[in-house]
Amino acid sequence: MALDLTSTFRPNIQPEYSISSRNILRQKLVSKPLIIMAQKKPKIDGVSDELNSIASQNLDHAPARRRVRSAFASVQQQLDHILFKMAPDGIRTDEWYEINSNGQEIFCKSWLPKPGVRIKGALCFCHGYGDTCTFFFEGIAKHIAASGYGVYAIDHPGFGLSEGLHGYVPSFDAIADNVNEQYDIMKSRPEIRGLPRFIFGQSMGGAIALKALLKAPNEWDGIVLVAPMCKISEEVAPPVPLQKVLIFLSKLMPQAKLVPAKDLAELAFRESKKKQMAPYNVISYSDQTRLRTAVELLNATKYIESHVEKVASPMLILHGAADKVTDPLISQFLYENASSKDKTLKLYEDGFHCILEGEPDDRILTVLSDIISWLDSRTSLK
Repeated sequence: MALDLTSTFRPNIQPEYSISSRNILRQKLVSKPLIIMAQKKPKIDGVSDELNSIASQNLDHAPARRRVRSAFASVQQQLDHILFKMAPDGIRTDEWYEINSNGQEIFCKSWLPKPGVRIKGALCFCHGYGDTCTFFFEGIAKHIAASGYGVYAIDHPGFGLSEGLHGYVPSFDAIADNVNEQYDIMKSRPEIRGLPRFIFGQSMGGAIALKALLKAPNEWDGIVLVAPMCKISEEVAPPVPLQKVLIFLSKLMPQAKLVPAKDLAELAFRESKKKQMAPYNVISYSDQTRLRTAVELLNATKYIESHVEKVASPMLILHGAADKVTDPLISQFLYENASSKDKTLKLYEDGFHCILEGEPDDRILTVLSDIISWLDSRTSLK
């Protein structure tokens, strides 16, 4: 799932705070402990009370998220969704953990074509805010792998099955560095060594992929972006005084969940039947946004906006034209301002944010086909 920028940068804080007001607020926060109540998770329809009890536990830390994922893995694969129902047979999968340079266990997964199918290249995935690579992306990865690609994914620190406080991004730079670090390891695997390698980002993952690409432009042969979060529109960006309040509060209590969250499934999924499957993504982060996380994401989009002309790699951008989570005009901005000579922008009429998960079946298959065709046309040149 992606991040709703409107809710993220419209915190439940009065914007008219002055400097003196903030000083008073700081004194109150220091003198009185802050009690933050976690949101009560809604019951998941269609599963047993026992599974609902498992899903309702506190997911702040990775061991709990791993237990919940294990309990729901088979249930998720049985959902009536085209990504699961039409998943190709024979795909070879592997799961493991790597210890990153910060000492965190990072969950890694790969999907390879069935034996005998030549691998054309590697596609390395960056998931969106709150999400994981172990739910809908399982089906996406299998479809792409069946077309001859090694697909690789990680859960970012603090998300999915990786270590870190759930939903907490203390440093966006560190997330991008972790992406390059983990994929540097994977790119040396024998099945893809020396083959073209592409980075693939969705929503917030698009911003992560762009930042990773800007940090190591020679390490990637191209980038695929789905509904990327790469610039905050003027309509959504908070006023400068409010940004200062957010930054101030994030230094005092960076992990605090104070930024209200909206029901993203309502905005992200066009088909109601598919929207009803969103709660089955049981280890996603759906609570209020943590203060430091909100500030880091805002700063990341500012950085990408100011450096977009440095994006010179082959680039495919795909976006739903009716997306209300990340503005398709931002993808147009990226397309027009990137210096890449090989760039493609595809806008899908009436498409919502989750064009690979929440659209009608034929649209999902079209988007998958567009990604595979773009990859094919660039791997055949190698």
